[in-house]
This record gives sequence, C-alpha cells and structure tokens, in this order.
Amino acid sequence: MEKDPDDRLIAPWSRSSRTSARVIAWPIRSFMRWQAAGGVALLVATVVALIWANTAGDSYTSFWSTSFTLGLGDHVLTTNLLAVVNDALMFLFFLLIGLEIKRELAIGELSDRRAAALPLAAALGGMILPAGIYLAINAGTPVESGWGIPMATDVAFALAVLSVLRSRVPQAIWAFLLGVAVIDDIGAIIVIAIAYSSGISLAWLAAAAGALVMMRVLISAHVRALPPYLILALLAWAFTAASGVHATIAGVAIGLLMPARAMQRPAAVSRAAREVADQTSDDPSPPDADDKAWTELAHLSRGAVSPASRLIHALQPWSSFVVLPLFALANAGIVLSAATFEAPFAMRAAVGVGLALVVGKAIGIPLGAFIALRTGLGRMPEGARWSQMMGVGLLGGIGFTVSMFVTDLAFTDPSISEATKAGVLGASVVAAILGAFVLARAGRASDKAH
Repeated sequence: MEKDPDDRLIAPWSRSSRTSARVIAWPIRSFMRWQAAGGVALLVATVVALIWANTAGDSYTSFWSTSFTLGLGDHVLTTNLLAVVNDALMFLFFLLIGLEIKRELAIGELSDRRAAALPLAAALGGMILPAGIYLAINAGTPVESGWGIPMATDVAFALAVLSVLRSRVPQAIWAFLLGVAVIDDIGAIIVIAIAYSSGISLAWLAAAAGALVMMRVLISAHVRALPPYLILALLAWAFTAASGVHATIAGVAIGLLMPARAMQRPAAVSRAAREVADQTSDDPSPPDADDKAWTELAHLSRGAVSPASRLIHALQPWSSFVVLPLFALANAGIVLSAATFEAPFAMRAAVGVGLALVVGKAIGIPLGAFIALRTGLGRMPEGARWSQMMGVGLLGGIGFTVSMFVTDLAFTDPSISEATKAGVLGASVVAAILGAFVLARAGRASDKAH
C-alpha cells in the first residue's frame, strides 16, 4: 500500500531532490563523506599558502600579522590573526584530539590492552627514534630544542594517502595507523605541556584545574545546559594560557573529561521514547499541542548518544574543513628560496627534522612493532604483512600539522622557524610518496599471493 504523501518525512533542502540541491549540496556532501576529504582540504590550503607567500611579496606576512585589540573595562588584549588561528582555533582541534583519545581508550582499539600493545610500542619507536636522530644532528646547538617537532604524525594526510589505496590495504592496517596516530598525539601533547611551556604559574594552573574540576562535577551531576560548559571551557583556556602552559592543552583536558559512553541505557531510552510518542496525535489542535512531547523525545535521543560522540560529530567538520585549512593557510606560507636557509643553524634544523621524519619514523614504527611481537606483548594486525607495516612507518613521517605547530613553540627566531617548516613540508611530501609506493607494491604482492 502506497503511503499518503502527508505521512512522508520532508527532507531538508541539502538532502532533497531539488535541482539546486543536486547541483550544490550533493557534491559537497559527497566530498565531505570521502575519507580523504580533510587531507585534500589541508593540501589545497597548503598550496594556496605557498603560492601566496612566494608570489605576493610581503602581503602574506602582513595579512597574518594584522593586529587588533579587544577590551573589557580596564582589561585590554592586543593580538593578531596568526595568534587567533594558532591559539584560539587550534583549541578546537586539540579538543577533538582529546575526545578521540578518550573514545579510543574507553571503547576503541586502545581499550584492549593486548590490541593496544602493538600500536603503543610502534608509536613509542616512532617518537623516540626521530627525536634521537634530530638530537644526534643538532645536540649542543641553538636549535636543539626542536627535538619534539618530528615526533607527531598528521593523521589527516596519512589517512588521505591510505584512502587512495583503499582496495590494497587491509582494514587492520587502518586501525593500526589510527592507533599509532592517537598515541603519537598523546606523546605530542605531553611534550608540548612539559618541554614547550615556560614560566609556569602554579596559581593560574590551579585555577585552570579548578575550572576543569567544576566541569567534571557538572558532568557527574548530568547537567545538560550548554552555557555553564562554555563558560568553564573559556575560563580553562584563559587560565591555562596565563599559567604558561600552552592554551591548547586545556582543549585536550576537556576532551578527556567527556564521557565516552551514553548517559542513558538504550533500552531505557527506547521504552521512554515509545511512551512519549504514544502521547502524540496525528492532527493535534492547536498544531503545537504536542511540542512538549516532541521536545522530550529530542532530549531522550540525545541521552542515548555519549557526550564524546556528540562533540566529535559536531566538531569534526569544523576541524577538518575550517580550523586545519586555516592553520595551513596561516603557517605553510614558506618562501622557498636559498635565503630561507641562510640563518645560522637553519639548514641543520631543516635537515634534522627531514631525516627524523622520513628515516626515524620509517624505522622506528616497524621496529617498535617488531619488539612488541617478539616479546609476545602484541599481535600482528589481521591480514597485514611486514611490507605494509613498513609503509605505515613511512606514512608516519607525514608530520605536517602538529609538527608545524610545535615548530612555532620550539623556535622564537622566525628565520629558523620558516626553514624548519620547509623541512617538515619536504619530509612530509617524501614520506607520503614513499609510503604510498610501498603500500601499493605490498598490496599487489598480497593480491598475487591470493
């Protein structure tokens, strides 16, 4: 029996069959659902930044140095666009990292100790060896503080490469790379909090901790109103920045506080939802007579999804298509010329980072995995080959986003920072190409074996 047209759900414009939606919204939605979309957006922003910086003279630097002042009573804050991107917008990126870490630790691959052992060992190898290679080249020099730069992996770019090779890479390799990247993120956060924080004020740090404790109290009390959380998050960010610890660490801490399991049991939500739905009418009079019931149903459905998952779904598009592309646009504008490396020790910093990312990750990640397997601590990902593990190690050398972020924390000299970013960019390109080549060959070999 065909349904009455009045009983059919009305699709929103972006999902409707209207010509305007098919032409405008459908391609955008398809692109955003693509696994590699975030990496492509990041790549486009990087290319634009490079072209802008190398063809438009000083306009790139002057634009991102544009300053403005915010005032509230006697309190005045003067900042610039670059600081807004790196300190404020990147707070959202690190909040998302904290949420993803919490989810992985609570219900993901890292919740199983034996399953987590392999990516943990691989990630440790992929952090320690690159840092060691960088220090072997730069220890005792003014640029030795850059040892934390090659420790991180840019998961957006790495997954973009994997998505191109989707048919040739087993699902277990995807999970392994994600596990390594998450642990890399944890390592990078620890390094930022400890090695790249200065003049720490315990009073401000205690105030930030107090804001986080209050947030946890609200979560435990099942407070659902959004404004208190926004106020506490803003206070935690401001107090952390004032303490001398980089403000983005507050984002990670907030993400780790969020529950990764639903606040309500699904069966209880389903039962209550059916009871509320039974109270509604097909043709209420007046038309808004059932508003309270439908509002209650919306409230119930939110309780069936964990706060961490809701925030991840809300923040993921903004992080992938706004925050990270803006970060790349603001930070990847490197002038590619010999003059970039003329500053003392600039070349050594760039070479150290390049070798640490390409060589250190390519060896460190498989070596860590090998040690975990030989000692019986971990198990090989299902259907994976050692050649594919080597490919993952190479992809780990794509250290773009967090590596560039740490570069600005490690060096105060802009010339050293720019040269090092050039090293990060070059190494990331090389690692992506080599990683894709190795994984493609490993996939072909696997196909022949079967």
